[in-house]
Amino acid sequence: MNKKTISLLIFSIIASSFSSILVKWCSAPATIISMYRMYLACILLLPAAWIKRRDWLKLSVKETCYLILAGILLAMHFSLWFESLKLTTVASSMIITALQPLVALIGGFLVYHETTSRKSLIAIGISIIGIAFVAWGDLGGGSMDAIFGDLLSFLCIVALVSYMLIGQHHVKEISFITYSFSVFLIAGITLNVFNLIGHVPTMGYSGHEWSLFWLLAIFPTASHVIYNYLLKYVNTTVISMSMLGEPIGTTILAIPLLGEQVSIMQVIGGLVVLWGVGLYLRR
Repeated sequence: MNKKTISLLIFSIIASSFSSILVKWCSAPATIISMYRMYLACILLLPAAWIKRRDWLKLSVKETCYLILAGILLAMHFSLWFESLKLTTVASSMIITALQPLVALIGGFLVYHETTSRKSLIAIGISIIGIAFVAWGDLGGGSMDAIFGDLLSFLCIVALVSYMLIGQHHVKEISFITYSFSVFLIAGITLNVFNLIGHVPTMGYSGHEWSLFWLLAIFPTASHVIYNYLLKYVNTTVISMSMLGEPIGTTILAIPLLGEQVSIMQVIGGLVVLWGVGLYLRR
């Protein structure tokens, strides 16, 4: 893997690590946060998307349907993730998130007949062990709410991997800018419809909330644009593996920004995760 790809993945990990921090600072409903994050990201991408507007003429009806499906899956990912965090522990969520590379491996094999090396499997295993260390001591009880939250966390990962598997093919047909703008817009519309059906207020949020909406649209969402670009050159499993660095980045940022404490187990686990991710990206 070349240095440019690794550098972009590292930048994406850092950018996405701010997502949970910004969401914790925001008091708006999760689906509102996600909706405006998508809409505002579209505004930022609009000039570049307009330049690439002829890309839409290249799309067949089938490819357009795949774009719509990808946008809906992205909206499902955000909705399921935020809702799961209300029901299950952070530890359980992190452990299930660590399954993302395995889900991506299975999806890549079923959809694109991709295979992987033993070294890659070992690196993924090391990172999953690291996530377990980070989560140690924070495992919640076995209540039905927690179990349902765990199920939502897993479905969230399935939705995200499915979204990226679609992008792995279609981002090669059109510009990654066009693809990103399209799926973000569809995700925003999907969340908007959900909010209207659920009678979630879409207006009346403070300037502070709008500042956070914009920050989410600029920084964490930039990582999704970069991932869409990189899908031209690497597969979904590589992206999923790099995403395991996000909980570690969030944990580090939470110390100065949220005043949270870090245990020795979290430090050890974080180092193990980074070791596993490093082994995978350098394979």
